[in-house]
Amino acid sequence: MRGRQAAQLLALPGLLVLLGVVAFPLLYAFFLSLTRYSFLRPQYTWAGLARYREALEDPYFLHALGLTALYVALTVGLTLALGLLLAVLLHQGLPLKGFHYFAVSLPMLIAPVGVGLIWKMILHPELGILAYLFGGVDFFGDPRYALLSLALVDVWQQTSFAALVLLAGLRSLSREPLEAAYVDGATSWQAFWRVTFPLLRPVLLALLVLQTLAEVRTYDLVYVLTRGGPGSATDLVSYYIYRKAFLGLDLSGAGAMGYLLLLLTLALVALYYRFLTRG
Repeated sequence: MRGRQAAQLLALPGLLVLLGVVAFPLLYAFFLSLTRYSFLRPQYTWAGLARYREALEDPYFLHALGLTALYVALTVGLTLALGLLLAVLLHQGLPLKGFHYFAVSLPMLIAPVGVGLIWKMILHPELGILAYLFGGVDFFGDPRYALLSLALVDVWQQTSFAALVLLAGLRSLSREPLEAAYVDGATSWQAFWRVTFPLLRPVLLALLVLQTLAEVRTYDLVYVLTRGGPGSATDLVSYYIYRKAFLGLDLSGAGAMGYLLLLLTLALVALYYRFLTRG
């Protein structure tokens, strides 16, 4: 009992800091979402759930939610597929292993703002090398390409993390089921699809949760590369909530939208974990 009490006392400072840094802003944002507080009228006028109803009736917010759902599906799908491919290649024992590990890890070491600035120059319609090779395509200024270009830049950075996590998962798998499959005459593809992939499923689903949470919060790349444009072609929900709060000066409306996004994300994560814990 003494050991447990000592552990609780040692953990208390960290819990208090966590309470102040995380819990207080969340509770304050929830309180604001029930009022009509704004920078123009800094008064706590009670509104109840009216701000949530207004958010659900806001066509721009609904557009941002739909755009974010498409963006998350695109980035998470590509990130997991490319990460799995890289992990399998690295697991095969390529020559110059240290160099390959460094090359794969490098994008993950760069801050998102730095990644945005690098790719903004590479894809610049007049100065960028890729824009020149593709005949002067304005990747971030053309609504047809803006969202896809933003997603590919995000995938370029996030694939590093996915590859390293999946590589760790591959290294942790037991060799006996795979060797038994080869003894039974399975090909490399059959052994991977019927043995390795099912054993890797918990790691994949955990990574799916982490990547979904990361992509839903995408803000840095949007701010650096497109500012939500052209028009509203890349106006993801995190950036729209930022504009609502600090450009529209409507803190309570932004708080309501933030909590709706939080509830949708929690529901999605709960669905993921249901599949994660099945069997």
